[in-house]
Amino acid sequence: MPVLVITGTGTEVGKTVVTAAVAATALAAGRSVAVLKAAQTGVRPDEPGDTEEVARLAGAVTAAELARYPDPLAPATAARRAGRAPVRPHDVAETAAKLATEHDLVLVEGAGGLLVRFDEDGGTLADAAALLSAPVLVVAAAGLGTLNVTELTIRELRSRGLDPAGVVIGSWPAEADLAARCNVRDLPEVTGVPLLGAVPAGAACLPPAGFRASAPRWLAPRLDGTWDVAEFRGREAG
Repeated sequence: MPVLVITGTGTEVGKTVVTAAVAATALAAGRSVAVLKAAQTGVRPDEPGDTEEVARLAGAVTAAELARYPDPLAPATAARRAGRAPVRPHDVAETAAKLATEHDLVLVEGAGGLLVRFDEDGGTLADAAALLSAPVLVVAAAGLGTLNVTELTIRELRSRGLDPAGVVIGSWPAEADLAARCNVRDLPEVTGVPLLGAVPAGAACLPPAGFRASAPRWLAPRLDGTWDVAEFRGREAG
């Protein structure tokens, strides 16, 4: 897959750390990687954004960012408030396609969930994925409430004719509660797509060398890793 779009079931579910883990794992497999942030919000011009965080954790990636808006809002709203041009799906697709000519893998990280609006016309990350004919990896929370929003996201992808690559749990707790343990079994059943990994909570706080060494163990072979869902269920889900 030369381009992989990474979305979440909402905000703060671990999209950036999962993007970093996918990038680190691909780099360890000998692939060249570019990371594109479609729209960065809530970050000042002098602050590091999500692509810088991915590069810090994963290593030698090409980092690209289409637009940055200071307010921590949906990209369309943040662009309007800043009086700046919005990002449009074709901008995302064109940039990703160009990066794909120069890299083995391009990771396109969205902002918030799948249908967060980029522009006043209602363009979304889903529209960019359609233009790219790219699979979409969904990052989900571990605990209570994740089944509904994850299934809705996968249903929306399918309704648009898009390929849901699978689900990765973005922050697996050190001590999982009953809901999280059950969700490991239930997520593939309710979504109809495979569970492709679980990144431990606090992974972004690891030293970069430790993050890079550990990342393949958090992701399934489809993402170049060694994570095994059956073994994980046996150990964590009970």
